[in-house]
Amino acid sequence: MEEKLVPEIEAIPQLESIYVFCPNKAVHEQWAKKIPKVKGVYTEINPICEALQIDCEQCDRATISIKYNATDPSFMYTLLLKEALLEIDDDDNKSIEILTAYCRENDIPGNQIQRLEREYRVHTPIWWYTTPYFLYSTLNRGLRLMDVEIILKMGFFIRQLHQDIQKLHDEQRTKNIITDSPLKLYRGQGLSLEDFDKTNKSIGQLMSFNNFLSTSLNRNVSLNFAQQALKDSNKVGILFHMIIDPTICKKSQIPFADVSPVSYFKGKEAEILFTTHTIFRIDRIKQIDHEHTDRLWEVNLTLVGNDDHDLNELTTHVREEINSKAPRRGWSQLAFILLKVGEPAKAENIYKLLLRKELSDIERADYYHKLGWAYNNMGEYSKALSSHEQTLEIQQTALPPNHPDLARSYSNIGIVYKNMGEHSKALSSYERSLEIQNIALPSNHTDLASSYLGIGNVYHSMGEYSKALLSYERSLEIQKIALPPNHPDLATSYNNIGNIYDDMGEYSKALSSHERSLEIRKVALPPNHPDLAQSYLGIGNVYYRKGEYSKALSSYERSLEIKKIILPSNHPDVARSCGNIGFLYKKLGDYSKALTFLEKTHDIFKTSLPPNHPNVAKSKKDVENLKNNM
Repeated sequence: MEEKLVPEIEAIPQLESIYVFCPNKAVHEQWAKKIPKVKGVYTEINPICEALQIDCEQCDRATISIKYNATDPSFMYTLLLKEALLEIDDDDNKSIEILTAYCRENDIPGNQIQRLEREYRVHTPIWWYTTPYFLYSTLNRGLRLMDVEIILKMGFFIRQLHQDIQKLHDEQRTKNIITDSPLKLYRGQGLSLEDFDKTNKSIGQLMSFNNFLSTSLNRNVSLNFAQQALKDSNKVGILFHMIIDPTICKKSQIPFADVSPVSYFKGKEAEILFTTHTIFRIDRIKQIDHEHTDRLWEVNLTLVGNDDHDLNELTTHVREEINSKAPRRGWSQLAFILLKVGEPAKAENIYKLLLRKELSDIERADYYHKLGWAYNNMGEYSKALSSHEQTLEIQQTALPPNHPDLARSYSNIGIVYKNMGEHSKALSSYERSLEIQNIALPSNHTDLASSYLGIGNVYHSMGEYSKALLSYERSLEIQKIALPPNHPDLATSYNNIGNIYDDMGEYSKALSSHERSLEIRKVALPPNHPDLAQSYLGIGNVYYRKGEYSKALSSYERSLEIKKIILPSNHPDVARSCGNIGFLYKKLGDYSKALTFLEKTHDIFKTSLPPNHPNVAKSKKDVENLKNNM
């Protein structure tokens, strides 16, 4: 019976491993060897429990995020989110309540949730992290995928675990358990064939771990984890051999500690635990001799400082921007980072809470400004306009008439009017902003670049392409002087210039600008940021105009895919992507698919834009015209 049943259940994708418990091992071993998910045949319970413990940890280790060249933008943004979370001092009871509610919605075992509620303060954060419970795997998944919801819900635990490691590190420094002498540490895990190939091609380059990093002083313990990974034929067993200079850790504020005495496993693994965001250089890769496999490798790594990588200049600039534009640490900076990473709805919730607190006029104006920014990004333009007008009203009372903050408010109001299709009001607001900035700011200040960009957007919408191009080029000229070369604002300028060239029929220039924009955004932004969708959309438009419809469809679909992940379902940008795909199918003669997408476009515009917005009438006419042609 087992021989027939096991192949059936092996196909279940959620099933990671199968263990056969039987009275006669020899009878079942032959058929079990043919099924990859069968990890072993056992005649006693204890060996199964031991194997389960190892395999559970191996499975959790596979959720650790490894990035190559340390230039993945998720490294920067998860680091900045962590830095903001470390400044928040919230209520444990409320935090645990929020986390456990999330866990119940996501099928975490009830007994584990109940134990966390009962005993969280009985044990240290290190103990909880090393326990084979959901905290380890859930946190690692959140950091690996840059899942902002998980990171926020586990923010209190990230902070307390970091502080616990720092405290233990300081104690062990005092007792000379940790000195300045270099350490040799090990970590065993499986890598997919694709990731192993990336590792092989990255010798001499950098790799980073976004997660809390578990290592061991014991090579054999780590080698065992690497060997366990070989049970999966699609994986390579990796033994990381790490050279650690504690002085670099101190300089880069990367605490680590020997957690063996306080971990769940109490010394069994000689475990050294690092806080998040460690960066290593890949020095060497060599095969480990093994009589049964050629899929076991040792990768030699050396820890480097967090100032020794290509993303550091951008990280430093964004950190300075955060400190400048959100000087209040904690929730205020966290909300600002959420705006930067394309999570306006989550930022909105925080700003609403902050506005309930006792604030100065300047703080209140700032939070209304950022709330307006969030609403604008969500496509809720009436709310955005109201928030920005509240900001301006406070500033006009509290600030001198030519203060730069007033210029920003006029600029923000201009953005919203442009998005609402009220071009003359938008242009008037931008020109008032520029008038103040020319008095109050240096000629190469980035705020002037923002105003020129906004004016260019309005002229573009009005069909005055030459004026738009001049404004965009002036904006880009300032940004090239004031910003790092891979800053997202430069990508915005290249994107807009690409759109202008596209409308002017200069397709090679348009494609070049859009590809430069996409190149910067891939380096500087998280993988599903709305601005990436904008770049794919621009590239798709150029291919559409050139008649290269298969390339256009691919770009449009990638754009829509990102927008569906990151934006509300009724956001106008979702409608625009649906419209582009609809017109493409119409061009290809597939009227049925075209109608589906064009009707979706009209439905979204009808619910998300003012009734007199030109896109509402145009999208309705597009549907009617298509029906007449069918």
